[in-house]
Amino acid sequence: MNVLETFRTGLDAVLSHRLRSTLTVVGIMIGITAVILTVGLGEGAQKQVGSEITALGSNLLTVTPGSTTSSSGVRGGFGSASTLTTGDAAALDSKIVAPDINAVAPADSESENLVAGTTNWTTTVVGTDPSWLTVRGRSMTEGRFIDSHDLATRATVVVLGATTAEELFSFRDPVGESVDVDGVPMEVIGVLDTVGSSSSSSTTSDPDDQAIVPLTTAASLLFGGTSRDAVSQILIQATSSSTLSAAYQETDAELLSLHAITTASDADFTITSEQQVLSTATSVDRTLTVLLGGIAGISLLVGGIGVMNIMLVSVTERIREIGLRKALGATPRVIRRQFLVEASVLGTVGGLLGAVLGIIGAEVLPHFISDPITVSPVATVGAIIVAIVIGIVFGVYPASRAAKLPPIDALRNE
Repeated sequence: MNVLETFRTGLDAVLSHRLRSTLTVVGIMIGITAVILTVGLGEGAQKQVGSEITALGSNLLTVTPGSTTSSSGVRGGFGSASTLTTGDAAALDSKIVAPDINAVAPADSESENLVAGTTNWTTTVVGTDPSWLTVRGRSMTEGRFIDSHDLATRATVVVLGATTAEELFSFRDPVGESVDVDGVPMEVIGVLDTVGSSSSSSTTSDPDDQAIVPLTTAASLLFGGTSRDAVSQILIQATSSSTLSAAYQETDAELLSLHAITTASDADFTITSEQQVLSTATSVDRTLTVLLGGIAGISLLVGGIGVMNIMLVSVTERIREIGLRKALGATPRVIRRQFLVEASVLGTVGGLLGAVLGIIGAEVLPHFISDPITVSPVATVGAIIVAIVIGIVFGVYPASRAAKLPPIDALRNE
């Protein structure tokens, strides 16, 4: 019996037991679909986090203040102190002090209520300087950004994010309109270009939902506080991704010197790079992907056991057939090959159908769960290969058992 005839005979045997074969294929199909979707969820989450962090700015370092301790000994969280000032930002902007820093933007922010006519909207108001646009890698859809003159004169002007502008003015052009920010009338001078937002639970803010005002205006008219020079963060853009580490070291050394701190562990500030945040988030997503993939792998194992069970039943039911074939000259190798073909057909069909269902699920599910699913070609092809391998591996024992049956005993079987 040649290979083609063996394949035809094996396929006929699969089709002759449609219900049993279908249930086996469904078991493998579910496992393959689960693998593709779980890996896709993990990769989609990694890409989403990466794009959101990149949207914060290119080659970004963020410096935040340290923590406070009250007179009763209660310690506040990081960022609760007022240890960073506009003077720190000005020092870091020096090319002599930090040659690997491209731009520096001090910033202070609070949640405020904005009112335009009869419409109101609560959003994050950020007080900063003209460098913010460069550091954050943002651009303008219309109008202009705040400039040095606005900063020097404490101008009552505001730049709106795309979402904020839409909420306050709907389809009207906001540039030139007036907005009350915490009761202070301000002129809208521009609208930021959109960078996209996420509805995932891991995202705590929408970069398109904010209002930008001059830092001096925010300090004198909006936020107040005991120190008008204090800022809640200093945003730093390195000259390139390759100099980000050098910019980090220069920032750390200069701030330690400015704050008269001799031991790095006593620093009253924290520096975070986008690579650190991205690395941490990616690590978490990868761990979850491996965990979910392992659970999906169990489904494949169950499907493999189903293949072996079906093949063992098939061997039992076809003992007389096997005996007759061997009596007519079929070698153990031919018998073994026939049953392996049957098992591999079940695995291949289950793998292909699982891959198709996984791809369809990757297109449909994001509309219901609001999380992206990225179909990995490597994972898809790998899952199909695994399905075929499972069919072959779990078909080896039944095939070997069939091949070892003595012809006389097989023919005597009732």
